[in-house]
Amino acid sequence: MARSLDAIGDWWSLLIIRDAFDGMRRFGEFQKSLGVAKGILTTRLRNLVALEILRLAPASDGSAYQEYLLTEKGRALFHVVVSLRQWGEQYLYAPGEARSLLVDNESGRPVERLELRSSDGRVLGWTDTTVRKSPSSSPKRRGPAATKRSRREASEN
Repeated sequence: MARSLDAIGDWWSLLIIRDAFDGMRRFGEFQKSLGVAKGILTTRLRNLVALEILRLAPASDGSAYQEYLLTEKGRALFHVVVSLRQWGEQYLYAPGEARSLLVDNESGRPVERLELRSSDGRVLGWTDTTVRKSPSSSPKRRGPAATKRSRREASEN
């Protein structure tokens, strides 16, 4: 999780990604939407391009401008953006406060809340899951403390 937050966890980067999902492509569009200083926006856009979340492309209207487009890696953040949006709607708005609505383009109905499901379809909560090391992980430290911890972890699982 720390690597993910290091890559996209700052305020401006997530808002840029959100705006890209909303169809914004040009520097000026991002700046107008976010009200961010040009230097900050330039730095965040360069970082998102370097991380291959966005890519630069010639402007679709044939002008000399360039556009920022979501890559496959960037589009894979859709669930993250929707999840943050839904969490904020549930916990950070006052009752009756105006907000935007995410709708299904085909039906026109509001999108249901995201859910984490097991392989057999059960809805999972935080008490239903455990983080474990993958089989390909290797311990970073060797020695008595690491061995003791590994035995304790194994006995708990």
